Amino acid sequence: MDTPYPIQKSDAEWRAELEPMAYEVARHAATERAFTGAFWDHWENGDYHCVGCGSTLFHSDTKFDAGCGWPSYSAAAAAEIVERVVDRSHGMVRVEVRCRQCGSHLGHVFPDGPEPTGERFCINSAALKFDAK
Repeated sequence: MDTPYPIQKSDAEWRAELEPMAYEVARHAATERAFTGAFWDHWENGDYHCVGCGSTLFHSDTKFDAGCGWPSYSAAAAAEIVERVVDRSHGMVRVEVRCRQCGSHLGHVFPDGPEPTGERFCINSAALKFDAK
């Protein structure tokens, strides 16, 4: 991750602080298997935070069932909290989503979500922590 982020930690610090799957997703852009994460079918009212730094990323009122097996949101909590990066890995062109505070990989955003945004933020549960309201 090349962008300088306000929150900087060494790889050893990230590895020590994060659970193994969260570390692989957040720091190495891994993807959890569909329908296996803690939040793909989670509908409690509250906020979803970055597993790396705690920044509020998504609110439960923007979560919807996209049928894809990952938590899906129609909007970020604030446009400036997520960074969008062109991802050309795996023979595809997608838009990766990262936390703008710590650079953690969250997932991808696609142009097939519901109105009013038309976007679907497809996010790994392992990249999130939940705070119930």
